[in-house]
Amino acid sequence: MKMLKRSEDLRYITKFACLDSLVPKGHLLRKIEKVIDFGKIYGIVEHLYCEDNGRPAVDPVVLVKIVLLQHLYGIKSLRQTVKEVDMNIAYRWFIGYDIDTPVPHFATVSYAFASRFPSEVFEEIFAWVLEAAVKRGLVKAEMIFIDATHIKANANLKKHREELAVKAARVYDEQLREEINADRASHGKKPLRDKDDDNNTTSGETREISVSTTDPESGLFHKGEHKVEFAYTAHVACDKNNFILDCEVTPGNVHDSMVFDRVYDVVMDRFEEVRTVAVDAGYKTPWICKKVQESGRNLSTPYKRPMSKRGFFHSYEYVYDEYYNCVICTNNQVLSYSTTNRGDYREFKSNPKICAACPQLSRCTESANHQKVVTKHIWAHHIDAAEDFRHSPAGRESYCLRSRTIERVFADAKEKHGMRYTLHKGLDRVRNWVRLKFAAMNLKKLAMWA
Repeated sequence: MKMLKRSEDLRYITKFACLDSLVPKGHLLRKIEKVIDFGKIYGIVEHLYCEDNGRPAVDPVVLVKIVLLQHLYGIKSLRQTVKEVDMNIAYRWFIGYDIDTPVPHFATVSYAFASRFPSEVFEEIFAWVLEAAVKRGLVKAEMIFIDATHIKANANLKKHREELAVKAARVYDEQLREEINADRASHGKKPLRDKDDDNNTTSGETREISVSTTDPESGLFHKGEHKVEFAYTAHVACDKNNFILDCEVTPGNVHDSMVFDRVYDVVMDRFEEVRTVAVDAGYKTPWICKKVQESGRNLSTPYKRPMSKRGFFHSYEYVYDEYYNCVICTNNQVLSYSTTNRGDYREFKSNPKICAACPQLSRCTESANHQKVVTKHIWAHHIDAAEDFRHSPAGRESYCLRSRTIERVFADAKEKHGMRYTLHKGLDRVRNWVRLKFAAMNLKKLAMWA
């Protein structure tokens, strides 16, 4: 049995100590201070301040460090972050304050990042941290991974209205139109006319969407059959070492493949050494396959189940003969080329007289005239090339790494850095918030690895 001992109340004892001695030597914030020069912040924001007029401003380095602390430790709000800085000795040491210097009011910090600093500042901060990692040789961009994840918006699902929206034009529409007309011309057919030429109508198609009255710039996101919420989507590219190379934020109702070009082009401009691009099934489209392959790189994709009607032959069972430009059906009958339609596909049609007597007709078509129509995208050969790479050892290896790279980035961002939902409203503010969060994640990895 141990003797009971009452400890002395030492809360009111005055001692002299240097704040630096109270921060552990291996603390993360010490490592961050060693690997990066925060003086760079002055050059990024100096054009937003007056040199010889106005009230004295809070040091911009202090403002940036406070926000980085929020994202480094996944603190939910900026108000709570300022409270933590006021109480935490390591946080005070990081921003360069002593034990009793008043911490800036949270409204000052909030105003700087919500209104005072433009989006270019956030982009430069992200690029500055990434460049520091590149200079140390930590970024391995020969293989990159691109994917998207949703962020729950600060919007009530029950408060919305229905609106008509014009479908966004695809970046490759003009190029696709030219290739469709060239394909039609090679088969002796007239080029397609623009829809604008008929009855003076506009070519933009419309669709009805649900718009939040709380945050109109968010989008209604459907995940599975039951999960529906207003959200934003972060489209991200990372390297083999999980450094985030670029990110783009859109409303949650924008498909992943629509934003691929923006992310891909930015990463390719920064890192010319990229040789393999690993994506999930949502990016397995003819245009993306064509874009990546024609840039001299390989697209690593997963297996995608054929979208065929139950009980009918799969699309891959109709073999395309490139030499004779025809399709061979499962009964070894020829489906001849008919036309190249406005929907980007070549049409191949069977002989109805032969099909009427086919014993496999019930598994082939339900058309009243017994004619089977098979469509092949004019860029289908790029899909085939992606399939060939998928079966190669390099393709299997690169796709298997997704679970340890881009999916791990999203898991860490949501579980450790508070990106599961956002309290901000508006696309610009959410985009800036996400860029700072990914800058903090890169900074943390840089500090730990360096």
